[in-house]
Amino acid sequence: MEDVARVAGVSHQTVSRVLNNHPNVSSKTRERVEKAITELGYRRNTAARSLVTRRSQTIGVLGSEMAQYGPSHTLLGVQQAAREAGYFVSVAGLREVTPETIRDAMAHFMDQGVDGVVVTVPHPGTFDVLKDITAQVPLVAVGSIGDEHLAGATVDQRQGARLAVEHLLELGHQRIGHLSGPSDWIDAAARIEGWRDALTEAGIEPVTLIEGDWSAECGYREGLKIAADRSLSALFVANDQMALGVLRAFNELGVRVPEDISVVGFDDQPESAYFIPPLTTVAQDFEELGQRCIGLLLDRLESGTTGTPATVEPRLVVRSTTAPASN
Repeated sequence: MEDVARVAGVSHQTVSRVLNNHPNVSSKTRERVEKAITELGYRRNTAARSLVTRRSQTIGVLGSEMAQYGPSHTLLGVQQAAREAGYFVSVAGLREVTPETIRDAMAHFMDQGVDGVVVTVPHPGTFDVLKDITAQVPLVAVGSIGDEHLAGATVDQRQGARLAVEHLLELGHQRIGHLSGPSDWIDAAARIEGWRDALTEAGIEPVTLIEGDWSAECGYREGLKIAADRSLSALFVANDQMALGVLRAFNELGVRVPEDISVVGFDDQPESAYFIPPLTTVAQDFEELGQRCIGLLLDRLESGTTGTPATVEPRLVVRSTTAPASN
């Protein structure tokens, strides 16, 4: 840093301000310092810096079910937001979610000296375990609004389901079924509640609820049954992968979408716009979720307070799998 200061013709403190994005540095001075940094190939010694600041600039992320779209993209959103804030990410993926595996992962993070931990495990039991752990660093739970001890950031899954069902109701559908995710997932349970809420408020009894497993294979299997039954005019599917399987099943049995039955998915994964037909779905903003999550964590690091729960609003993306009810 002294070499950078000498080449740029500024003080050591000015170089430090530039490196820390301090606002009280003129643009010309900042340019000189950045040019000197480039010329000298200067890089911070993070080990030395951590000795001074008592921070490792590393955040632990505890997760499971990473093969699924939601958890994997939540992780990507958290990683991106962490890097933008100047932090590295250490990931511990759990094959099995138990109190022992969670405690082991937390102990691993403590050994690494992380500054905080983000928990993306999607099962409710995980958060019960976390409440019993006396953490040495701040924790933020993704998929929960948290409580007075645990900060939380989540996409409003219940509202997302309501958006899907209300869209179908506006199109005149009344026989609206739901192919849900596994009942032991927080997001799946919230989407079921949203489906029920919207139908109940419309004076319609929620009847057809089918539990799925998030996979396209499950969607295909259940889609064959729904197509053979022909009792529904619309189907809200808890994720786009299952919706893909449903669309194939309907196509094979000659059920036209959206003429015979409308379909709405959830997630708005990139391929959804290229399904046949393009899928109407509910989008989750994982980038914003990651930013809110890291924001809560940094607030806790700076102030020690839990902070206000962060809720990201979903949005409906209307494409070609929904149309007015035919009868």
